[in-house]
Amino acid sequence: MGTVLVIEDSLTEREIITQYLKLAGITAAIASSGEEALEKLNGELPDLIVLDVVLPGVSGFEICRAIKAEERTSKIPIVICSTKDTDMDKFWGKRQGADAYIPKPIDQDTFLSTIKQLIP
Repeated sequence: MGTVLVIEDSLTEREIITQYLKLAGITAAIASSGEEALEKLNGELPDLIVLDVVLPGVSGFEICRAIKAEERTSKIPIVICSTKDTDMDKFWGKRQGADAYIPKPIDQDTFLSTIKQLIP
């Protein structure tokens, strides 16, 4: 069904997200930091990106902004999944270019329906 780049530093959260994707028949690629994610985006492009906000080094908001600013990657849908779930966080995520914002703990049905809507 497609490939999703999961940018998440928590092993537990990565496992949960990749398991949900696997159940939906979606291949997951993993990056545990923003820098690693940007390196991976120099190669083959995913169909969608799942992005945490709280990452070591560069924040998810900064990564989102960088991905959307680059012509080669600007059309890739981004779903932010974060424990930061105030209205302001969601507003800021959308301002950075996120296509959806899902709070943690992630609801599997909400997550998968969002992913399926956004994957081309």
